[in-house]
Amino acid sequence: MPEEHSQTIMAIDELQAIIQRCQILEEADFKGEDFNLFQVAGQKCLEDGYAAQLLEVIQNEKNKVIIKNMGWNLISPLVRCIFMYKQEDDKRESCLRILDQLAQLCNPKELFLGLLEQIEQSSGEQVCQTVMLLLQPLQTVLLKLQNKKAYSVGLSLAMIMNQLTPLPVPYTKQQIQEDKLGLCQCCNAVVDFAKPFVNEVVKNMEKSSEYNDMELKEELIKFCMKSLKYPLLTAQLEQLEGIEEHPFRHFATEIINILWNIRELIPLVFVPNKGKSPPWENPEFADIERKNSTDSLACLSYLVFVQHFGIECFPMVFSPSYLLLCNMTHIEVLLKRTEESVLSKGLDLFESCLLRMEDNSLLHPYLEFRVFINVPQDLVKIMTLCPMENMRKKSLNILQLFIDKFDTEGKYTLFRCLLKTSNHAGVEGYIIKNIKDQIHIALTKEYDNVWFTGHHLIPLLDLVLSLPEGAETDLLQNSDRIMASLNLLRYLVIKDCESDNQTGVWTTLGKIKQNFLKPLRVGLNMSKAHYEAEIKNKKENRKEAHSSNPVCSVTVSGEKMPAMTTGMQLQVSLPFPSESLRSTDIFCGDKSKCKIGKKNSTNNNTHLSCHFRFYTQLSSHLT
Repeated sequence: MPEEHSQTIMAIDELQAIIQRCQILEEADFKGEDFNLFQVAGQKCLEDGYAAQLLEVIQNEKNKVIIKNMGWNLISPLVRCIFMYKQEDDKRESCLRILDQLAQLCNPKELFLGLLEQIEQSSGEQVCQTVMLLLQPLQTVLLKLQNKKAYSVGLSLAMIMNQLTPLPVPYTKQQIQEDKLGLCQCCNAVVDFAKPFVNEVVKNMEKSSEYNDMELKEELIKFCMKSLKYPLLTAQLEQLEGIEEHPFRHFATEIINILWNIRELIPLVFVPNKGKSPPWENPEFADIERKNSTDSLACLSYLVFVQHFGIECFPMVFSPSYLLLCNMTHIEVLLKRTEESVLSKGLDLFESCLLRMEDNSLLHPYLEFRVFINVPQDLVKIMTLCPMENMRKKSLNILQLFIDKFDTEGKYTLFRCLLKTSNHAGVEGYIIKNIKDQIHIALTKEYDNVWFTGHHLIPLLDLVLSLPEGAETDLLQNSDRIMASLNLLRYLVIKDCESDNQTGVWTTLGKIKQNFLKPLRVGLNMSKAHYEAEIKNKKENRKEAHSSNPVCSVTVSGEKMPAMTTGMQLQVSLPFPSESLRSTDIFCGDKSKCKIGKKNSTNNNTHLSCHFRFYTQLSSHLT
């Protein structure tokens, strides 16, 4: 103890000696050696637990000039000591008071760099702690700066956001409540840090309508754009039960308020180029900047049009179709992402825009915008490739909603496009069902519908009533499309009698037979022959299979499972169900037994048989 006490006294004495020597010097006479000695002595006092004595030295009025020039050197050891002590420790309180004193007394420029250096050097779990610790002194220093203030504010906000970005964003209710790394709290603290600078911009804009000092305003816009991309783009923003004030919803509200207060909210929503930075000379940097900007603007549209943040600020003069047009680029950006939190925002934004519109109100010229073709194609990818069932179902519902909003020519054009590009039998079957529904409306309504009757319908029927690869088409893989096509053909022949021929189907039956029915018959016969050959082969090898040892065995919970029966092997080895192929035997049956246009049974195989019997009747009629 005496040795430790003497070392501490020595550290304080060294500091006092340096202070006394520097007190008699002018500022211009301070040397680099003086700075180093002051830093070493001050650091030793802090590490030895004598922050209170160091605080007295800093508060001494006689030492003001010394602290002004040298105090920033204590920032690094001071931050380390603050994290070393527990919350309730008096030594930690002394360190916090030292930090506050340094913010008031030190040279703003030097201290600014020292504080930023500490933020930059933080990592992992200490990032948010460091940022929240230094925000207040950093704000104090920035408010005292005279030159390059806007640049310094922008550098500070950029540094803070860059440090926060690698941290995972809490998504579930439990994660948000726990806020393990302190990100939720830190984000809202950063917004409070920016408020004095927002108020300065607002005040200057109120003084003059021709406010030309755009530097600080531009830095605040950059901060808002970065905040929209992270954390808001991936954050859960739905209101959660049990959380009184959702931290990310509060953060989103503050970001929207900043943009509104500096008069940039509406321009960013409706004039997206406003949010883009000047072009980079390096193309790679330009691509990164462009992607960041598009992500941020997409998130902004989601906040406004789905979560309704700041919606009360918008004039109610925009038509639903114009709002959809403005948002389609943002929707496309969001739908191309694979993260559930981002993808769901894209679907919600698309759905919200469509629900504002009346059915049949979206004019077909909108399809001349490439994005109106790209977005439904993205929906198809989600429907067929997304591993999340809820996303697949929702994308299907939204695709139907999108179809319903177009006028008849728009529907017609969209159907043709999706049939050519979807490359998925299930989607094609769904589109064919929609085509059938539109034809039904055209045949039952009093007004003329030229797009789903007559000569316009023929090219669409050519697309529908065909096999992708002729007779060699995989019937199982394309069963959804084939069944929908047969169903449509049966409907046309029944509903549109030959004397009326409103759809033109009766004048194209020869082409339908050649391009669809004949290849389908050949394909079915090939599949049936293949199936029968497989059955024969299995039966011939049955005795050999029983006498030989199995290739492998399966054991569950210590019990050996029995070998597969021949029937089981057939089900595994043959891709097309035997019942479906046996239904071809009905081709030669009594035509009167098939009640075309009506389901005879809920059993899918009976439904298949009905289609095949209809196919046989129609083929006979054409022969």
